[in-house]
Amino acid sequence: MTADELKSIITTGLPCDHIALEGDGRHWYATIVSSAFDGKRLIQRHQQVYATLGKKIQTDEVHALSMKTFTPAEWQSQSSHA
Repeated sequence: MTADELKSIITTGLPCDHIALEGDGRHWYATIVSSAFDGKRLIQRHQQVYATLGKKIQTDEVHALSMKTFTPAEWQSQSSHA
């Protein structure tokens, strides 16, 4: 799986304002910004992202996905301090 393929899968199932992916094809690190995360706890945000992957996680096509999830407001606040 390529970063573009993974990005396409996630953005098809979740509206993203920003998404950045790094990885080796099986182990991925993602930064995802979505208004769908508004009012959601961290675990709920991660569950939303995993839901977009469906069987790709279960079949080990994507072995691991570490992620940082932000609402647009959190991302703006984070970016202004960088």
